[in-house]
This record gives sequence, C-alpha cells and structure tokens, in this order.
Amino acid sequence: MKKIKFQKPTGMHDILPEDQRYFEKIYSVCEKIVNFYGFKKIDTPVLESTDLYQKGTGMSTDIVQKQMFGLKTKGGDDLSLRPEFTPGVARAYLEHGMHSLPQPIKLYSTGPLFRYERPQAGRYRQFHQFNLEIFGDTSPAIDAQIIQIFYSILEELKIKKIAIEVNSIGDNQCRPYYKKLLVSYFRSKSSSLCTDCKRRLKENPLRVLDCKEEKCHAIISQAPQTINHLCADCHAHFKYVLEFLDEIQLPYRLNPHLVRGLDYYTKTVFEIVSESTEEEKAKGSLAGGGRYDLLIKLLGGEETPASGGALGIERVKSLLSPKEAKPSSYFNPSIFLAQLGSSAKIKSLKLLEEFRKNKIQVAESLGRDSLKAQFKIADKMKVKYTLLLGQKEVLEESIIVRDMKTGKQETIKFDKVVKEMKKKLKK
Repeated sequence: MKKIKFQKPTGMHDILPEDQRYFEKIYSVCEKIVNFYGFKKIDTPVLESTDLYQKGTGMSTDIVQKQMFGLKTKGGDDLSLRPEFTPGVARAYLEHGMHSLPQPIKLYSTGPLFRYERPQAGRYRQFHQFNLEIFGDTSPAIDAQIIQIFYSILEELKIKKIAIEVNSIGDNQCRPYYKKLLVSYFRSKSSSLCTDCKRRLKENPLRVLDCKEEKCHAIISQAPQTINHLCADCHAHFKYVLEFLDEIQLPYRLNPHLVRGLDYYTKTVFEIVSESTEEEKAKGSLAGGGRYDLLIKLLGGEETPASGGALGIERVKSLLSPKEAKPSSYFNPSIFLAQLGSSAKIKSLKLLEEFRKNKIQVAESLGRDSLKAQFKIADKMKVKYTLLLGQKEVLEESIIVRDMKTGKQETIKFDKVVKEMKKKLKK
C-alpha cells in the first residue's frame, strides 16, 4: 500500500466517528455527576504564558523540563500549549476575582492537553481530560469528595477492578525535613539510580519516588515514607481524609511512595488505577490529583486552600465496553426514509424536519437514487420501519410504510405520517 503524503503527527490521534460515542458517554456521565455536586464549567485557553507553567507546575517537573510544546509569537510572547488544566484555572480564578465570591468555588473543565513524550499504550502527545478544581476550602472532606466523584464516574461507566491509592506528602512545615532524609538515603544509592533520578535528586528529591524506571523501583521501595514524618497538622488532615473514605466505604489503600509528578501538591495525593490486567496497570492511573494549598499564592494571590484532580479520557475509553458506550444522544433510528426522484427528495427534507421537531430519529440516504441500495442500508441499520416516498406518493400526498420484520405495507396520508409513526413506535 502506497504511503499517503500527509499523516497525523507522531503521538497524536484522530477521534473517528465510531469512537466519538465513547467520548460522549464518558463526558455525559462526568457532567451529570459533577452537576449534582454543584460544579460549574470553565474553559481556559489552549495557549497560556510559558511562565505560568514554570511557576505553577514547577521548574523541576518533567512536564516543564521535557514535555511542553512552546512557541514564540511575532510579538515576542512566550506561550505554551497547556500540558495540564490546574495552573490555567488557578490563573482564571485570580484574574476574574473569584476569590471575592462566596467560597468554595467549584469548577470543571474538559478538553485537549499536550505533552511531548514518547508515545506508548495509553499515552498520547495530544490527549483529553475531565478536570475538577475546588478553591477556598481547607476541609479534608473536600479531598475525600474529589476522590469519591472520580470513583463514582468510573463505577457508573462500569469500569471493573479499580483501586484507589492515597498518600500525604505533607506541607512546607514538615516536607523540608523529609526531603533531607530522602536525599541522605538516595545519595547512598545514587550509583544505581537512572539518569533522570540523579538529576531529580538535586532539583526535587520527592520526584525520585515518582520514577517509572524498573531499576529504581527496588531502591524506592526501601526509602523513608512520608506518612512517618508528617507534622501534627498534616497528620490530622490525612487522618480525617481516611476517616471520610472509610465512612463512604471507598476501597482505598495507602501507597507511602505516591507523590504525583507536580510541584504544587501539598498534603493529600491520590490515584485511581485499573488492575484488570498487567497491560492496563502499565498504562498508569485513570484519575489522579490532590490538594494544592500554595498554588494561588505562588501565582500572586492570597494563600488559598484548593483541591482537585483529573480523569484521563483516552485511558478510560480503552476500558469502556461497546455495550456501555451508548449515550442517550447516540443516533439509533427506528425509521429509514427512502425516496425516489427529485420531487420526493424535496418533500423528504420537509418531512425529516417534522420528525426532528417531534424528537423521532430517522435515517436517510438522500444522495442515493436506487431503492434497492436504500433498502439495503435500512436492513443493515436494523430499523423497524421504512418509509417509501416516490413520484406517485408525492402527487397523491401519501407515503408507504413498510414493517421491516413482517414485510407488510400500508399507505398513510403525508400530513399524518409523523403522528402515526409516533403511535407505532410507542407500541
């Protein structure tokens, strides 16, 4: 087969019509659940100042150091395609004065994100997320609620064998001491660490715990654990988070080496992972997030407690069964409209609009003239009824209705067809 001239960029993918229903189903379930909890939608630009991510996401993160798509405008602005939602939503919270509104502010976002990384199963350079943020609430109940919402979404989508991993990484009071312990431990093992971890050890030792390299796993497993070195405030906060999770009976497990890959996190961090197969485990988390009480101050605002998380649409889609991927808006007609001749085509347009106004889905193939070809399409779509409109029917202002199961036909007056078909479908 000859290679075509233009193909999609490496690591990016087309969402074809047959895949759209999976995305629609996931988004519809997500929005239904977060609307119940009072979240409001916010859309932020796909392009933001590069400095926003350097300050917000963190200079030592893989996202900023290796994964951002950056560009310079003709005016000299340094911009980047958004690699994650949180810094942009936090910027909008500040810029639009949301801190002066009654708190907490609950926001959700959806859309594409961009990270330059090696394409592999479950990882794309353009991917999609469903994102939640809550600003202005210190309560550990908020952390538990964020986890509960993502777990509920996955349950509603009937994703099997999912597990919640949770940890606390402390705050500015207790983390400096813990970092010293980590540095001391990892320096003694530095010759066995991967190249990235040797760099991380100098820049942000917590990031070593997030390494995915096999050679580092054995070393990380013996490292000091954050939960053994929390200050009193962080310890109490995490204790309450776990009590809330127990109360709502969510199946979680402590992962003392879970840190997430972003610098702004404080206290609670979590991931929800699939454990169905080894291949699915390797794809990474389905959802993840945590608390980030210092981000708003870091971006120039007052210190503002915040918590959030995101769900990976492509990863969830890969686990969604075709049976479950049928949102209410999915096109599933019970009627096919076949026509023959130009005057029948003209009448068909008006009739289709009448069906639409009455919320009855009707399939058609107006570009085809062959009745045989049209009936073949109707058979393939497994419709219950086919309407036949030819030149004769147009003159007589009638239409033929064929029951596709029995083959029986009847003629109905054109102006009564919508009403009659509504009755038939109810039966």
